[in-house]
Amino acid sequence: MSQTSNIQPLIEDLAKREQEQQIACEDCSLYRLCLPLGLHRDDLLLLDEIVMRSGNYQAKQSLFTATEAFSTLFVVRSGSFKTMISTSNGREQVTGFYFPGEFVGLEALHMPSYQSSAVALETSSICALPYQKVQALGEKLPRLQSQLLNRLSKELAGDKNFMLLLGKKTSEEKLATYLLSLSKRFELRGFSAKQFVLTMSRSDIANHLGLAVETISRVFTKFQDDGLIKTEGKVVSLAEIERLQALCG
Repeated sequence: MSQTSNIQPLIEDLAKREQEQQIACEDCSLYRLCLPLGLHRDDLLLLDEIVMRSGNYQAKQSLFTATEAFSTLFVVRSGSFKTMISTSNGREQVTGFYFPGEFVGLEALHMPSYQSSAVALETSSICALPYQKVQALGEKLPRLQSQLLNRLSKELAGDKNFMLLLGKKTSEEKLATYLLSLSKRFELRGFSAKQFVLTMSRSDIANHLGLAVETISRVFTKFQDDGLIKTEGKVVSLAEIERLQALCG
């Protein structure tokens, strides 16, 4: 095989990535999930000027750490991320998982530094929004400020629901609730609500839900034995959504 034929696939791959990164907000498949929703075309062009796009994050690569000064909001374009904080006894607590169209770093808006560390769970890409530029643009576009506040409100509501999940439910109810919440999030993104890939590890899920890894493994096995779900590697199929909903309590 010639050297040219070896290089050609690499060139085509780089060209494809470059084209994907040049997609404007109005042409992005995440348009209805992201901040630009409802902005006029001229407003989108202004927003597009400050958005920085990157597709260079590999699994386990850091997006930001809790020691960094806050400067940028991130929106997941593809792939997925998790956020973590270090507790007083040195342990890590997984605080969230983020999928395409979701903001990462919103909790740092009122703070000088990020409040958690974020890492990619798989090959991923993001849109970076320098916050000072977002603020300046928000003065010209009140609708942009309104949408940012709306996203903050959703984040707070999600945090309250998660606290309820941790404090009031059994291990089976927690996992059922978590799987159904993922189902809704994937469905919003145009993916299957019944079959999806768990890019996070079982230990991450257990950590996030405040359970032991052994407990999560046991409940996954019980759900399979009961016919509620089917698993194949990281792929999970929700076989009995109504029964899962009834189990949530």
